[in-house]
Amino acid sequence: MLRRTLVTLATTAVALTAVPATALAASATAQHHKQGPYTITIDGHNAFPESIAADSHDMYTGSIDDGTVYHGRLGAKTLEPFLPAGSDGRTQVTGIRIAGDRLLVAGAFTGRFFIYTKTGKLVASYTVPDTGEKTLVNDEAVAPNGDVYITDSLRAVVYRVPAAEVHAQTTGNHRTLQVAYHLPDYVTGTSNGNGIVATPDCKSLIIGYWSSGALYRLTLATGEDRKIDAPPLTSDDGIAMRGDTLYIARSVDNEVVTVRLSHHDTQGTLVSEHTYPGADTTTGVAVSGDRLLVTNSQMDTYLYGAPLTSPVFTIENLPLR
Repeated sequence: MLRRTLVTLATTAVALTAVPATALAASATAQHHKQGPYTITIDGHNAFPESIAADSHDMYTGSIDDGTVYHGRLGAKTLEPFLPAGSDGRTQVTGIRIAGDRLLVAGAFTGRFFIYTKTGKLVASYTVPDTGEKTLVNDEAVAPNGDVYITDSLRAVVYRVPAAEVHAQTTGNHRTLQVAYHLPDYVTGTSNGNGIVATPDCKSLIIGYWSSGALYRLTLATGEDRKIDAPPLTSDDGIAMRGDTLYIARSVDNEVVTVRLSHHDTQGTLVSEHTYPGADTTTGVAVSGDRLLVTNSQMDTYLYGAPLTSPVFTIENLPLR
């Protein structure tokens, strides 16, 4: 996932009544989509936004430093605190994802995972199995049937939360994450499986490895894993997918690359590499409409304890290429 992960582990309003709301929303969406690149600020002094999630209404990100979750309506220029730091034992946030009316939050090195409603109520929290191994609960994907799959960059496994638990009542139950699959080629002391997405055909997961830059396809029905024939993209972090195209945030490289899959997701072709002014450790990416949202996490600054590159934390909103 992150450069220092390797180092550390190696050593350790006004009412508008005249116009129907639907017309206003359509107009706002049209104007939003016509814009060029612009920057979204995060209202937090230590946001360090590792990931970004968006749907047709909302955007969310979270702080790996203190666990604050931030929210804004789609098209907003600022994300505000939504879930306070430390609540429900949530002290770090990496991967964040929307699943219908649920918000999924990965807890990084704490080994925690949280499910909330989009109104902020805790549905359930989870902890990795107590095996004595180090953990980095990193990112999550939502399969078309509603099941959620979660990577652990320091354990060679993928966890699964069934759809019934994701959409259960808001009891705040605490559970142990259950291992669904084991992954190949994990190297001790490095950051391995990171970004993860479910394929549109409901059959597979695509998982990127941060250190090696390899992409793997995991078949859900059988658990078979296969390395995708694609160029290695080291420091590949967050992944988003639309159709047969992957959008991969390469954190240390400060860029987003586009990879097109073919031959039943067994081959990947590098289509484009894109960066932008102010890119600052691009760890997270999300697709929303015809826009691409990318986090400027300042993660290297956070992990090394160096002075901030910028006192303002931001997300870049780019036209989808």
